[in-house]
Amino acid sequence: MKLIIEEDKVVTIVYELRETNGDGELLERMDSRYPFTALFGTGKLLASFEENLAGLKEDDSFDFILSIDQAYGRSNALNILKINPEDFKRASDVPDDYIKIGNLVNLMDDEGLNHNGKIIDITSEFIQVDFNHAMVDKALHFKGAVLSIRIATIEELIKGHYIKENGIRNDG
Repeated sequence: MKLIIEEDKVVTIVYELRETNGDGELLERMDSRYPFTALFGTGKLLASFEENLAGLKEDDSFDFILSIDQAYGRSNALNILKINPEDFKRASDVPDDYIKIGNLVNLMDDEGLNHNGKIIDITSEFIQVDFNHAMVDKALHFKGAVLSIRIATIEELIKGHYIKENGIRNDG
């Protein structure tokens, strides 16, 4: 009997992710050389993504669209910050020549948490960074197949994430 995708299963899938529909811009491709593997049901994946995969079996295919609100939501102006250049340099290890509009950066806040953002403006007084998710304001079309499903190991269940055979953590 084939396993089904459900909580506490490690799932490996391949897919193409496009914006809006099957004809939209290709945003991501996970193929058989680099499949996507994750521990299902931990809350680390989009709930609507998991809902669309739940119950599928090995070799099943899938094709679904997540609306903007089911995916990463809408842009939030509170996630766009103007940061003093000195504070920016203290919060990141970004070299000066990389501080350019459009570049992605990782900044650490006062509590030691890392945040990914995109530089959207630079002046002498501030560097403006958009910390909204890169796929915010986008409907997402997933089309792919289930490669494998297995029961999670005790270690994976305790740690709450998939662990590769070589012991390396992978949050999916």
